[in-house]
Amino acid sequence: MLSQEIKQRWIEFFEERGHTVVPSASLVSNEAGAMFTIAGMVPFIPYFLGREKAPYKRATSVQKCIRTLDIDEVGKTARHGTFFQMAGNFSFGDYFKEQAIPFAYTLLTSPHSEGGFGLDPERLWVTVYEGDQEAFDIWTRDVGFPEERIQRMNMQENYWSTGQPGPAGPDSEIFYDRGPAYGKDGGPAVDDDRYIEIWNLVFMQFQRGEGIGKDDFEILGELPKKNIDTGLGFERLAMILQGVENFYETDQVRPVLDAASELSGKKYFGSESAADEGYEDDVRLRVVADHIRSSLMLISDGVTPSNEGRGYILRRLLRRAIRAMRLLGVTEPCLPVLFPTSRDAMKGAYPEVADDFDRISRIAYAEERAFLHTIESGTTRLNEAVKHAKTGGGSVTGEEAFALHDTYGFPIDLTLEMASEAGVGVDEKAFRSLMQEQRQRAQADAKAKKGSHEDLGAFRELVDARASVFTGYTELSGHTRIRAILQNGVTVPAASEGASVEVVLDETPFYAEAGGQAADTGMITGNGYAIRVHDVQQPVRGLSVHKGEVTEGEVVAGVEARTQVDVQRRKDAEKAHSGTHIVHAALRSVLGPEAMQRGSFNKEGYLRFDFAWTDSLSQTVREEVEGLSNTAIRDNYEVITREMPYDEAKAMGAIGLFGEKYGDVVRVVEMNGDFSRELCGGTHVTSSSEIGSLSLISEQSVGSGNRRVEALVGLDSFNHLAAERTLVSQLSDLLKVQNSADLPDKISSTLNRLKSAEKELEKLRKEKLQAEAGRLVETAELIGGVRLLAHNAGDLAADDVRNLATDLRHRLGEEAATVVVAGTSNGRPVVVVATNQAARDLGVKAGALVKTAAGVLGGGGGGKDDLAQGGGQDPAKVDEAFTQVKSQVAQAAGK
Repeated sequence: MLSQEIKQRWIEFFEERGHTVVPSASLVSNEAGAMFTIAGMVPFIPYFLGREKAPYKRATSVQKCIRTLDIDEVGKTARHGTFFQMAGNFSFGDYFKEQAIPFAYTLLTSPHSEGGFGLDPERLWVTVYEGDQEAFDIWTRDVGFPEERIQRMNMQENYWSTGQPGPAGPDSEIFYDRGPAYGKDGGPAVDDDRYIEIWNLVFMQFQRGEGIGKDDFEILGELPKKNIDTGLGFERLAMILQGVENFYETDQVRPVLDAASELSGKKYFGSESAADEGYEDDVRLRVVADHIRSSLMLISDGVTPSNEGRGYILRRLLRRAIRAMRLLGVTEPCLPVLFPTSRDAMKGAYPEVADDFDRISRIAYAEERAFLHTIESGTTRLNEAVKHAKTGGGSVTGEEAFALHDTYGFPIDLTLEMASEAGVGVDEKAFRSLMQEQRQRAQADAKAKKGSHEDLGAFRELVDARASVFTGYTELSGHTRIRAILQNGVTVPAASEGASVEVVLDETPFYAEAGGQAADTGMITGNGYAIRVHDVQQPVRGLSVHKGEVTEGEVVAGVEARTQVDVQRRKDAEKAHSGTHIVHAALRSVLGPEAMQRGSFNKEGYLRFDFAWTDSLSQTVREEVEGLSNTAIRDNYEVITREMPYDEAKAMGAIGLFGEKYGDVVRVVEMNGDFSRELCGGTHVTSSSEIGSLSLISEQSVGSGNRRVEALVGLDSFNHLAAERTLVSQLSDLLKVQNSADLPDKISSTLNRLKSAEKELEKLRKEKLQAEAGRLVETAELIGGVRLLAHNAGDLAADDVRNLATDLRHRLGEEAATVVVAGTSNGRPVVVVATNQAARDLGVKAGALVKTAAGVLGGGGGGKDDLAQGGGQDPAKVDEAFTQVKSQVAQAAGK
């Protein structure tokens, strides 16, 4: 029975019995502090805990779940997996044990023809809480289940609670006997390998008190309304109904495992012990099968790879799968094969993975490309660190692990895995310490940016008394009162000329930095004083703090004040902010709705916009986005701002920043209706034509799955275009081009001539080396039957040093000969030793000689007996290195 049919039978069974069918919630959990949906009952928690009233009395679902706490154990046995499905039926004060138990038994044992799963009743076992006689009686009296296959268990095994005061109650678990081949007789109390749990029926009937552990708490009494929460392990049931050994072999997982096996040419044995044939490869194949499915479902639910939170978990799953394939011998991109395979296996139960596959695959494939590049660059560095660790008998240092993470993007878990495979440890404690230092530096920078508000107590007192009133949407100057003056976060009664201050006003037209828009600057003046404002922040939400310098007189708390925002700077910032909305709309129009905002910054004349996208934008796309933006500016769209309830704004299609928290009432900024409608608290132009023009000046990656565009607006855009026009004019004059349209062809032909000249120079250089090689052969000296040629070539690239050494060895013929050539590349010495067969027969080995030479030069080296290369620090010691090599050759040749 395929998984799709199992799901359908489940839903139909409970729907026929009055249950509301609830679609699976997202894998992204809405519960505070939870990243993912980890159990089938999670979407119903608000109803069970009484936070919300359930909209139905009974419900059923097949819920997508993901757990990653034991991700490192995935694949080592056939039990561990990350993504799974939990089928459940729920009652909110409706039916209780008297129906929940018969429902479960009927569905499991009814024949296929009657809509059941057709399990053999003789192979079922049941456990109940030892104090729950009611459940025992229902099983035996109402269902007719034999007493000898019911086992009473203690609270540790068969009692459910949240781990804190709240609902609690006994449970009853249903097990399936896989047979004597899987373990000893005696029921689930004896062997949970042979008897696997498939369904847990939780009876929420009591209120528990304080306590720790699973059994050390007081039962306070019965709940006024008793609830049912059951969970059936979907993959476990599929495993039984499909007659396979484990969930990796079920119809939703096995196709990916087989595809990975075919790609790698590795046979899957199904082994679960390190002593079994093919165990290491089996572990890797299972890792791939599990992680690919989990990644597919996470991306389908909107998660994208990143370095924190849910995105980090997704990135780790993808990268573990890719690395497992590399360990299986597949070095080419593999996701374009594995992801479509998983899609086809899952789309029967979840059609959305097929409907949205273009977006899903684009995100996954981009992550693979990025990671393969990371592996290529980082593995070399890690191998050096591992080699050094083995030589020194230690471990990979925290500094080396940090450099891999910070410079190469090598995640620490990958460093730990690869180092472990190489047989060395990693100083993880030192790595964590360096990471903490980096975070502290970043936090210090952020504090400095926000005005060094180390102690927020004074600010909290001010905002608790009264929040700031912002008037800057409609005015840029006004009369107000200086409510408080602070220095270093401490309230002071007054401040004199030259003092740095933080000022809180009753009302302010100054915009505090927020939503990506830079803060206003300007002046606060009054009777006998003036303050130049250079920054405005909100160290606590709702309180605008003006940071500035007293430029004249003495300012006292409580006095009247006049505020004046720098008008031109504000207007130029508004052009940039409105330009940001236009660029966002243009990107979504050209690329599609998945090009969602991930962050922005705008100030006078300049905007920076980050958005979700995996690939770089082609020149054609950039021109299309820039053209559409300038068309919107030209068409003079009215910019409308209004406040409304959050739900109403979302219903209108207003776009918010991913991950941002909004209040019950929000501000919506709209341009030409559906063209652009966003939740935004910033300041804007009144019509798009005020922006003037917009020039995209750059586009780049800012992390996997995210791109950034930068643009100039208004006069800054004009100045940028004017500068480019001047540059084009200068190039035209230099290259003697009459029409600037001919510049590309002229530059191309000039570059081609330059390349031709470089090739000719390279040819002449090689001819000179060959000519010199013919002369150098005559300088070889005989040492103990071996002709030794040592030559310092001076400034010469490492490849050329190597080529010269092998050429000289060839020219010396078949008699015993050894060549040592040194050169200097980028200020450092390079040495290459080459030997022929006759010399090696006499015991002269290139690898040993190059270690001697490189040691003298202050470095190291190695290689094979016929050819080896090394380097060092001091080119002045080349002659000394040659002397040591000659001595070693003489010793080896028996002179």
